[in-house]
Amino acid sequence: MRMRTLPAATALAVLFSSAVLVAAPAASADTTRPIAVSDADDTVVDGVHQRLYFSDRYQNRIVVTDNTGKVVTSLTGLPQVRDLELSPDSGTLYAAVQGADKIVAFDTATLTQTAEYPTGEKTIPSRLAYADGKLWFGYGDQWESGLGEVDLTAETPTVILDLAAGHDFSSPPELYADADNPGTLLALDAHISSAPIVVYDISSGTPVIRVSAEKGGFYRDAALTPDGQNVVVAGPGNRALTEYRLSDLEQVRTYPVRDEPETVSVAPDGTVAATVLDTDNLGDTYVFSGGSDKPASVRNLSSSWMPWFGHSMNWSADGGKLFVLTGSNESTEFHAVDEPRKYAATLTVDAPATATRAKSLTVSGKLTSGLALSAGTPLTVTRTDMESPNGKSLGTKTLGAGGKFSFKDTPPAGGKVKYTVKYAGDATHTPASASDTVEVSRATPTLTLNNDRKVYAYGTDVKFTAHLGSTYKNRTVEIWADPFGSDKPNKLVKSGRVNSSGNLTVTLDLTRDAKVTAKFAGDSRYKSKSVSSTVGAKVKVSTAISGQYKKKSVYGHTYYYFHKAKDPLFTTTMTAYPHRQQRLEMELYYQGTWYDAGTQYFKLSSTGVSRVQLGGTHETGYRMRVRSSYYNGTSGDNVNSTTHGDWKYFIFTG
Repeated sequence: MRMRTLPAATALAVLFSSAVLVAAPAASADTTRPIAVSDADDTVVDGVHQRLYFSDRYQNRIVVTDNTGKVVTSLTGLPQVRDLELSPDSGTLYAAVQGADKIVAFDTATLTQTAEYPTGEKTIPSRLAYADGKLWFGYGDQWESGLGEVDLTAETPTVILDLAAGHDFSSPPELYADADNPGTLLALDAHISSAPIVVYDISSGTPVIRVSAEKGGFYRDAALTPDGQNVVVAGPGNRALTEYRLSDLEQVRTYPVRDEPETVSVAPDGTVAATVLDTDNLGDTYVFSGGSDKPASVRNLSSSWMPWFGHSMNWSADGGKLFVLTGSNESTEFHAVDEPRKYAATLTVDAPATATRAKSLTVSGKLTSGLALSAGTPLTVTRTDMESPNGKSLGTKTLGAGGKFSFKDTPPAGGKVKYTVKYAGDATHTPASASDTVEVSRATPTLTLNNDRKVYAYGTDVKFTAHLGSTYKNRTVEIWADPFGSDKPNKLVKSGRVNSSGNLTVTLDLTRDAKVTAKFAGDSRYKSKSVSSTVGAKVKVSTAISGQYKKKSVYGHTYYYFHKAKDPLFTTTMTAYPHRQQRLEMELYYQGTWYDAGTQYFKLSSTGVSRVQLGGTHETGYRMRVRSSYYNGTSGDNVNSTTHGDWKYFIFTG
């Protein structure tokens, strides 16, 4: 994976040729967004058109985005597209299309294909570099690999193969060139331990090996310095980010990293940046703004250890931003780091999990960075609580030795109290902010509600009184009523401040069982609280008898008299509810005691009416009685309390 940038001098020349000067835009914040790239084999930054090009070989396309990672378009139909290269004027984008044995060219202004250069059957070109008017390419597979060129200066561009000048490449060479060092082409034989770095002299038009040296092989990536005289190589092995002179391939310096380096890019001012595997999740992106002798600025942009094929990085054309891809072929994110040369500051805040209101507590923490901050560095502290929901400044605290800090505070309010500590940043450090939350104690208020477990006749107006004891500021109580039955919602029936006695009253017309709840939301010194009363409401029920030949008051009740050949009709009227049934009970009086004579449930109509006729053979001379009842649960529902109707008395005569 190689990531290159249009040289700054070339980019400026193209910009000035348009004879338009505009003010530089204000700096923007870091950007992170998901991007639909499954495997960025190469990335090129186009400073003229403010775009990035990602070769997504698994999706056979080039994804084009703006500098924030927002996708502009995709150039499709490019099977196994690999390396990308911009022309010096940024007017043409070249792509090695490995799966089609060709190199294609696109106009970067219109993003349309303008040319293609077949490289020969089974040549599978995969690596590109532009130098001295020619497009050089690495091709082949394993030991059947070589170096070729497309002469773009010819009237009819031609393809020439087998230009490796006697070197036997173990895999397609990874190629690098810079207009500031004409006549020079760098080739990495990257994929075995004994493979060298090869520097070609191409000034004659035919490559000649100028110098070659084995540096350990297994090179992951490389980037030329701005003058084209040196190369920084990622690999081999852990912590090996090394710079060599192209003139003799002697080592110039190394850049220390914690893990195996995977990609490298050099900004126009010479600042080296690299990404690493980050197997310990301590940082994946390194920027050496002070050169190799000073510690790197380290950022942790990926959420976990990331493999090389999903991790790529490059500088913007002006060197002001750093573009980084993190992820894998399942999920990829694009990052635009706004101030990459600044050392990333990391702030931690630690407050106790719980504390007592109006008692002193201690908040501590640490501010760390790759470039240590001195004692006395100012930090601002804000406390956010119920009394100060928008935050209250606690002033400035200072950093102590070793980047540590601590301060005391006495929280006036209970509940969740958040302490936010901020570091403003400086010329060499990024800002940082962190917070921690304390659960501060609050008193439990007194809240009561009357009428619990009472049962009332259907339609009774019942007064409910919520009583709130002492609180700090909040004196508002809500009363909610939740009638039984899924067709009736829980409803706020009253909300308001309690009176001078601490009471809030509401009158409810009870037609069903209900759960009535009083709620207090709490305040900065008292907890929230709710209490409930479950009250019952009976149904309306009555039973009428018809078919009798007379009525008479006897035995202390009104009796209905029937001839033995007549079947009485019992008509029950009850409060209606879907699928409700009434329970009809009959008893017979014998020798001073009422005995069960039969019980049965009968379905009510939609209007709550049930008609039952007593058939069969009727014995004369016996006193009998009947009543209708609603039983909570067994009458088909549970929205009312069990209710019994009045007994109705009757007797059969001859």
